[in-house]
Amino acid sequence: MKNKFYLAFALAALTATLSFTLIQKKTTLYIIGDSTAANKDPKTYPETGWGMALQAFFKADVTVDNRALNGRSTKSFRAEKRWDPILAQLNPGDYVFIEFGHNDEKVDKPTVGVSLADFKTNLINYVKETRSKKALPVLLTPISRRSFKNGILIDSHGDYPRITRQVADSLQVPLIDMLAKTESLLNRLGEEPSIKLFNHVDSGNVNYPNGKKDNTHLSPEGAKQVAGLVVKGIKELKLDLAKKLK
Repeated sequence: MKNKFYLAFALAALTATLSFTLIQKKTTLYIIGDSTAANKDPKTYPETGWGMALQAFFKADVTVDNRALNGRSTKSFRAEKRWDPILAQLNPGDYVFIEFGHNDEKVDKPTVGVSLADFKTNLINYVKETRSKKALPVLLTPISRRSFKNGILIDSHGDYPRITRQVADSLQVPLIDMLAKTESLLNRLGEEPSIKLFNHVDSGNVNYPNGKKDNTHLSPEGAKQVAGLVVKGIKELKLDLAKKLK
């Protein structure tokens, strides 16, 4: 009887240990950023954030927790206490993908826009605070707008992507240069074919009765392709996260 008891106890302990190990291997990938990545309300469809398409690239042991929001910058995301709950629940081995810039550059809006110096400081703080929880920050430059002039794609982000690259270099943070990747994609497609990646809607749409020509926000196809570029960056960086891709 004693042997059976000890055997049952040992099996129970082993099962508990294995279950705990499986739970520990779960990884959460947080996205903080702006509308280009954000989850969207049905009322704005077909506008789609690339963060909405990212989960489909991962196995079940990764959860993509997309906290990006429309209109946010490195400044307003923190000021609105959007960062605090993420930081509080970060676990060792989790990832934080940090992609800002579209709204930081709006310096005419003081609650949102920030100087280049403040943008740099804000990014550094997100990185250091993420690392303080033994989680892993990844910096992303903002995606390109579809901004062609005489058939040539124009960069509309100024020096903000440069600052992101600079912070990544100085703090040895993995960087996915989404501006470079999306510029390459748009140039490869060309001015007219690249329309399909953005939220261009004909009049009569239930959500856009008068139609929409939006060259900043993505279509479902655009979100899928841009998420694919994020995944390409994960592979290029050889992050441990790459082992959890499908």
